[in-house]
Amino acid sequence: MSRLVSGPCTGALPSRCLEPEDDALSLSTPAASPANPKAQRVTAATYDSDQLLDAILTSLDDDKAEEVVKINLRGKSEMGDWMVIASGRSTRQVSAMAEKLTDRLKQRFGVISKMEGKDIGDWVLIDTGDVIVHLFRPEVREFYQLEKMWMPGADASPAG
Repeated sequence: MSRLVSGPCTGALPSRCLEPEDDALSLSTPAASPANPKAQRVTAATYDSDQLLDAILTSLDDDKAEEVVKINLRGKSEMGDWMVIASGRSTRQVSAMAEKLTDRLKQRFGVISKMEGKDIGDWVLIDTGDVIVHLFRPEVREFYQLEKMWMPGADASPAG
């Protein structure tokens, strides 16, 4: 492989502007060992959205999340199977819960979650694919009222 070199080219042919690309990115390295070797790792083929939901609820409970609500989205949205909404008392707690949750899901299931809003910590959105998680500060949660938008009645339930 070759790559373009920035700066002026020597010679009339564009091929003179190329130099060999290093192969550092194509080297394979052994995978890192898990931080906790006793932690059970589940492969993508062996877990479903309900197991993912249970792990999310457990993580949020461990981190003292408040007013945790789960909403069944099956048949209502292609976004995912579940939505979880929870609150933290401060921006620091919300950000920490989000970080720990994504780390735990990666360790246990190999799930690479997409996360938005962690740096600010008012509202963090975590997309795991099958479960969408919203973590709020209480004032921000009250302002947006996502529960009212997504729960027509009995489809939302307190987690726990």
